[in-house]
Amino acid sequence: MAQALKVRSDSSTNISKKIPVKKTPVKKTLAKKTKSPPKKNVANTNVISALGISPEQNLSRYLQDIRKFPMLSLEEEQNLSQRWVKFEDQKAADKLITSHLRLVAKIAMGNRGYGLPLADLIAEGNIGMIQAVNRFDPDKGFRVSTYAMWWIRAAIQEYILHSWSMVKMGTTAAQKKLFFNLRRLKGQMKAYEDGDLTPKHVDSIAKNLGVPEYEVVNMNRRLSGGDSSLNAPMRMDGEGEWQDWLEDGHQSQEDTLSDMQELVQRRELLAGAMKGLSDRERLILSERRLKDVPTTLENLSKSFGISRERVRQIEVCAFEKIQKSVKNTVISQKISH
Repeated sequence: MAQALKVRSDSSTNISKKIPVKKTPVKKTLAKKTKSPPKKNVANTNVISALGISPEQNLSRYLQDIRKFPMLSLEEEQNLSQRWVKFEDQKAADKLITSHLRLVAKIAMGNRGYGLPLADLIAEGNIGMIQAVNRFDPDKGFRVSTYAMWWIRAAIQEYILHSWSMVKMGTTAAQKKLFFNLRRLKGQMKAYEDGDLTPKHVDSIAKNLGVPEYEVVNMNRRLSGGDSSLNAPMRMDGEGEWQDWLEDGHQSQEDTLSDMQELVQRRELLAGAMKGLSDRERLILSERRLKDVPTTLENLSKSFGISRERVRQIEVCAFEKIQKSVKNTVISQKISH
């Protein structure tokens, strides 16, 4: 989740700002127009900063302040949720959010092993908590904490995936599963050695997580190596950078342009030379010399009602005419220039 979505403490922030709720597109039909669903209540995004607490300013104080908010009983949760859903009572939504800030902090602390600031993890988790309140349905019979923990964890994990490395670490479901479980499984197997995993460990992890073996190998290598700057010096004295040794294996732009111009010129010469052939010569030459899979002499002989040897002779004669025409054209162009 983008860094800009963090809940920040700012006295000048307008408390009436709201989190945008993703709307499902309404399908239109020719028969009749369907009405858009009623707009769902949206909890205030700045309820935490409006209270004057923020994990980014003073983490230890923040952890102390959130303990002041009382835990809610099931009856209180149901009452507040109904007031929020039915009457858009913002105070009820605020109380639901603040009473679960300790849950956010607990889940965030469980994800400290990725080297990211705990304050940032808590801030992202708070966003997930607010999203959970926006989507919570009290009629389902679940506690708010049971429902919200999945939104909190998803928000934190999404932030970790985008912030742990400059390179995207997890774009598929298999990669995300490996990113958050590979180190734990390696610890259980006591595979602490650097380098590639043994085939036995790779097979065990792949079966445990239900992912391909090559994904296990790739993710283990990516997690083992950190990000390195191409501008980092190669030596301690600072002379030379790693990017100085990068080489582009592709053809240069000058050579590519030259080859394209030469190809166009050859095609023009061939097209001009082909005009000097008869229809039969042009067709036989095209079938025998200009196709990826040449037509056999037998098939051409049947098409024209002549022998295979005669088809071969026409082919050779047409090819010689082409060569002579192209040669004369090139010579005349050189003389004119």
